[in-house]
Amino acid sequence: MSTGFKTLNDAELDGKTALVRVDFNVPMNEAGEVTDDTRLRAALPTIKYLTDNGAKVALLAHFGRPKGKVVPEMSLGPVVPAIEAVLGKPVTFATACVGPVAQQAIDLAGKGDVILLENTRFEAGEEKNDTELAEEMSKLGDVYVNDAFSAAHRAHVSTEGLAKFLPAYAGRSMEAELKSLDAALGTPVRPVVAVVGGAKVSSKIDLLKNLVSKVDTLAIGGGMANTFLFADGVSVGKSLCESELTGTVKEIQDAAEKSGCKILLPTDVVCAKEFKARAPSRICNANDVAEEEMILDAGPISAATLVDEMSKSKTVVWNGPLGAFELEPFDEATVAAAKGAGDLAKSGKITAVAGGGDTVAALNHAKAADDFTFISTAGGAFLEWMEGKVLPGVEALRA
Repeated sequence: MSTGFKTLNDAELDGKTALVRVDFNVPMNEAGEVTDDTRLRAALPTIKYLTDNGAKVALLAHFGRPKGKVVPEMSLGPVVPAIEAVLGKPVTFATACVGPVAQQAIDLAGKGDVILLENTRFEAGEEKNDTELAEEMSKLGDVYVNDAFSAAHRAHVSTEGLAKFLPAYAGRSMEAELKSLDAALGTPVRPVVAVVGGAKVSSKIDLLKNLVSKVDTLAIGGGMANTFLFADGVSVGKSLCESELTGTVKEIQDAAEKSGCKILLPTDVVCAKEFKARAPSRICNANDVAEEEMILDAGPISAATLVDEMSKSKTVVWNGPLGAFELEPFDEATVAAAKGAGDLAKSGKITAVAGGGDTVAALNHAKAADDFTFISTAGGAFLEWMEGKVLPGVEALRA
């Protein structure tokens, strides 16, 4: 996939101004200090490459949801000290992202300097992908770089519109994401196992329908598995279950059968009568759940079966936990399977790619995240990509 996109290696940069879309929508405390600089550090390779190659860098980002109005508490100004700490150099802040104020800040900067422009969502035309705003903003720079995969599912001025007026390139973070996603589902080495967990089938219908046509094995966990078990006639007691989706489950199962995709469901489960940490629990066959019990995790046999399935594969793509991993001991299947996948990836036997908010938290909890080949921190964009949807911010970068 990466060959279909222009990267920074293709760009003429010396003496140019690069408008760079980054994701600086970072968590902050009440004192206005950044509490997690992960997203700032993710932009470092792109910014450094641009400045090392003689470009001025003007950073474009959003913060919160000001809905096209200037909301002072959603200013990007307070983010500047954290960016300076990550870059190890001064960063100029411009109190606008378009027009004379932004232009003056860029004009006063020299080669290799970095300017952070104000919240793009303060502009009413940003989220509407307004052509006039895109044209006006494009006058600030010579090249456009998108390094924010997490915002690539939005067709906004700063994620898509600018590419119509300036030569457009994928930044280093975007490039790494596209290469990894291509390795997971675009042109993967087979067999491919997809692990999909989480609470509800209803939130992942498009994803499941897309995956059964792309992968060799689809392992389903979490509350979603209960709905599949129920559709197969299994009594799931008081478990979280979307019984009204039996027809949808049957459609997914039929589509899987047609495309030769095996669906893997838990065969043993961990049950409890209360949804709380360290509630009294028992392991039983998936067919043996009592009326007053709820399934809170996949059992040890199911976790081992999944690890075995992954060991026979070449590629694993993972989204969502296998149980209520936030509550001990209902984290054990997620931890066992995540460690199994991590070990396989670390030893070079598989390519393991994961993404989605709960997924990152679950893999960190299992202490397996560092062993995965790639972990996407882009929630919505990662899910839409898994659903097979076109991402406007990615399409705009096609060579």
